[in-house]
Amino acid sequence: MKGYAMLGIGKTGWIEKTVPECGPLDALVKPLAISPCTSDVHTVWEGAIGERNDMILGHEAVGEVWKVGDMVRDFKPGDKVIIPAITPDWGKTEAQAGFSMHSGGMLAGWKFSNFKDGVFAEYFHVNEADANLALLPDGVDVASAVMLSDMVPTGFHGAELANVQYGESVCVIGIGPVGLMAVAGSALRGAGELLAVGSRPNCIEAAKQYGATGIINYRDGGIVEQVMERTGGKGVDKVIVAGGDNDTFIDAVKICRPGGIIGNVNYLGSGDYVRIPRVEWGCGMGHKTIAGGLMPGGRLRMERLVSLLKYGRLDTSLLLTHRFNGFEHAEEALMLMKDKPRDLIKPVVVI
Repeated sequence: MKGYAMLGIGKTGWIEKTVPECGPLDALVKPLAISPCTSDVHTVWEGAIGERNDMILGHEAVGEVWKVGDMVRDFKPGDKVIIPAITPDWGKTEAQAGFSMHSGGMLAGWKFSNFKDGVFAEYFHVNEADANLALLPDGVDVASAVMLSDMVPTGFHGAELANVQYGESVCVIGIGPVGLMAVAGSALRGAGELLAVGSRPNCIEAAKQYGATGIINYRDGGIVEQVMERTGGKGVDKVIVAGGDNDTFIDAVKICRPGGIIGNVNYLGSGDYVRIPRVEWGCGMGHKTIAGGLMPGGRLRMERLVSLLKYGRLDTSLLLTHRFNGFEHAEEALMLMKDKPRDLIKPVVVI
């Protein structure tokens, strides 16, 4: 089969590989729509998870089941399915403890384009199909649904990590596709004042449509100063970090009120340490909690999220700024994520 792969740090290309084996609990899937992620960029060009050679990229896909193992009960060839970016091993003790995304070790629920070949292939393998696939309802667009693989659950997990409650003030730092979904998730959880930090016009417009009540454009001045001015010097109850770098936590801590929570879902692809401002963290005693987490995966998560699309609670089509038709455009779509032109939010390749 053909796949688009990381050949080594800083190198990508098309390769030929053997079609994966299908275990008794597993499935092989043919992609119907795929989308590259900034995580792929961190992996390839920053070497964020170390050297990977001839590893097929991609972890966002909607597909059609091609083959299932003998013990798979709920899926059959021909089913159209959503595949989460995180496919845990549900029998591991970490999953039983409530942290399925770390089943088998830290971040080990993230298998595609990390520990095994990803979804930018003519066929790809899904472990524990009954627990990690979800049926795509009739009438739900495959391009919109592919946002459920990673962008929606990651952004929503930011709102969960920050424990956004009704009427609370929230600031989302970074309004790329994940940050936009953090805005949408915070709005659905009942946030009151909802500030979004970003500068690209199309992202700003999308943030407003997803529920942002105010925009903090860092090109107009410091984030901290602008947030403090809007909040009368008090800061916000909750902060979600969905972009930036290791130093973004400096601003996040400064704008977070005592007793507040910072939820991080940003993939920090380089550097050795995260900096926390000592004084603004209350000299370590400010009751400002920092929670960072990989999104949950699995079937139930996907079924609940796709119901938001099915019943009109969420419109992910606002994220889709660049659409390609044909598997051969996977490379072009990935390079868009690498170069990030100002009109980009998210590219999708429909196959």
